[in-house]
Amino acid sequence: MDSSLSPRNTTKTKTIVINALFIAFTLAATMFINIRLPIMGNGGLIHLGNVPLLIAAFVYGRKTGAIAGAFGMGLFDLISGWTAWAPFTFVIVGAMGYVAGLIAEKVPGKSVVVYSLAVVVALIIKIVGYYFVEVILYGNWIQPFGSIPGNFLQVVVAGIIVIPLAGRLKKIVGQV
Repeated sequence: MDSSLSPRNTTKTKTIVINALFIAFTLAATMFINIRLPIMGNGGLIHLGNVPLLIAAFVYGRKTGAIAGAFGMGLFDLISGWTAWAPFTFVIVGAMGYVAGLIAEKVPGKSVVVYSLAVVVALIIKIVGYYFVEVILYGNWIQPFGSIPGNFLQVVVAGIIVIPLAGRLKKIVGQV
């Protein structure tokens, strides 16, 4: 008898739902919990979209982290008028989620240390990635330095929020 609720279908459905939820969480946190900074390149934006992105990466792994970041923040760029940034955001933030999740999955050690390392690497990806995107978009090697403090603040604040929660959330999810 072929059941539509086989364990394999349930696992696929659960994965799709979790990915969709974290895309939505990342989009919402980027869109609704932000501060626009007029002093940076094209205005700049500090947001909390990195919080659900890092939670997705640490709790559900690299694929969910990459999907949440790439699609959540990429979609934000598309619908908020920053369309030129969308393909770059898709790649940069997708890489942040993937690498942070990969580190959380593969590096042995205390979770706080591992998650901290993952946040630092995600921070480096964001700063370096967006620096070179701004060089491309603005044609200037100096102006992009103005965006570094905002990018730094975004990821550091997200790390401060997520690192103490991720281990607990992972245990809760594991019990469900």
